[in-house]
Amino acid sequence: MREELKPRIAAARTRLGRPPGLAAVLVGDNPASEVYVRNKAKACEEMGLFHETLKLAADTAEGALLERVRALNADPRIHGILVQSPLPEQIRERAVFEAISPGKDVDCFHPFNVGKLALGEETFAPCTPKGVVEMLVRSGNSPEGKHVVVVGRSNIVGKPLVNLLVQKQKGANATVTCCHTGTRDIAAHTRAADIVVVAAGHPKALTAPMVRDGVVVVDVGINRIDDPSAPKGTRLVGDVDFEPVAAKAKAISPVPGGVGPMTITMLLHNTVRAAERAAPAN
Repeated sequence: MREELKPRIAAARTRLGRPPGLAAVLVGDNPASEVYVRNKAKACEEMGLFHETLKLAADTAEGALLERVRALNADPRIHGILVQSPLPEQIRERAVFEAISPGKDVDCFHPFNVGKLALGEETFAPCTPKGVVEMLVRSGNSPEGKHVVVVGRSNIVGKPLVNLLVQKQKGANATVTCCHTGTRDIAAHTRAADIVVVAAGHPKALTAPMVRDGVVVVDVGINRIDDPSAPKGTRLVGDVDFEPVAAKAKAISPVPGGVGPMTITMLLHNTVRAAERAAPAN
């Protein structure tokens, strides 16, 4: 997908007179957020995109952050804006997301873009859910006509993924079940699935008895657990009990790796699309 983006980046750069630009705003010192933003910056550099990271103190007031966002909205060098969450408790995430111009909302968090997504209209697709769909389609496991069970209902992954999968579109058109903490018997649903996407937020949320042979599993989770045998005493795992489930699965995504690089690739994709909108081809 990144190779496919290169000629589009070159064409956009020619029309704009500058490369497509992405701004990331980081408030506070969350280590996971810092790593994620650093990986995004590295990907931008590798692809020839302009990238700017704004690091603000943890005690930054909401109004000050909103001013920074409004300045980025007006900056012609910037075509995509993302504000890394979680944010400190004194800042309302919704207020920040609504302050981002919908045309630069490359994470698809603005209500305007969320509404268009639900209606099946053209808009930015949220990066992680769209990355999951691209992973499935490009690996020969298209969700079209399949029963997909999504475990998790967050606004970042679960809900938008359901919205993407149910659309009457190529690469979607699936029958979708969404399981969550209010679901009585999650295993009854996951055992009936052709594809299971897990974004539950805790290790071993999906175990081998919960899936049938030949299932396709996408693990969106990322958790740090204690491991005395690891050099740092911890290691990263997903939401799936990987080895036992992999023994039954037709295909399964790893953690780390897997969905993470797809999320960043979709962020690059959305930034390029935003730049193309700013300077459409004749």
